[in-house]
Amino acid sequence: MPGQIVEFSSNGSNAQGYLSCPESGGGPGVIVIQEWWGLVDHIKGLADRFATEGFVALAPDLYRGESTTSPDDAGRLMMALDIDRAVKDLAGAIAFLRGKAAVRGDRVGTVGFCMGGQLALAAACQNPEVGACIDFYGVHPNVTLDFSGLEAPVLGLFAELDGFVSPEVARKLEHDIRSAGKRVEIQIYSGADHAFFNDTRPDVYDADAAADAWRRTLEFFRAELG
Repeated sequence: MPGQIVEFSSNGSNAQGYLSCPESGGGPGVIVIQEWWGLVDHIKGLADRFATEGFVALAPDLYRGESTTSPDDAGRLMMALDIDRAVKDLAGAIAFLRGKAAVRGDRVGTVGFCMGGQLALAAACQNPEVGACIDFYGVHPNVTLDFSGLEAPVLGLFAELDGFVSPEVARKLEHDIRSAGKRVEIQIYSGADHAFFNDTRPDVYDADAAADAWRRTLEFFRAELG
């Protein structure tokens, strides 16, 4: 992978993440937030994909070095995650990325998957430096969202067959964000399941839905971040 592990300050301590930069040398900044598996190669690969498209992408390691391929262990790690610390790590990642000379513009984007989708929203709600937020089927029972502080427009990408985040839950999220007077767009993919974007999981990966979601993601960030 062409990126590198970097350290950044987070609430008086240090955290790490995977940073990938475009060959052009600079571009808009994007925070890429992990699924419940941890900072695995799939998430690093997504940071690299963003870099290939001209973004400076940072994927913070919210588990501080732990990762797994076991669903049981992933569930344990997710539920054990200190949400306050994770949100502070994301704030530190945002500050670090905005401080990079390669990052263009005053604001950065957040995008997260599964657990990370909910955390992408939390980071956007608490950091006005976030200029665009994308939530891929976000879910975490311990993350509370307060949309009063949300300044970024939100793109939500969900799946019709998702047993974790049903279309009804996605529509309620849309209603809540819109009721708070914020901008939101929700796309629900027919026939797709939770984690449809993860091409390392053939049991749920949906190539057509993933391709359309990637197109929407790039268009959204380019429009909102410049």
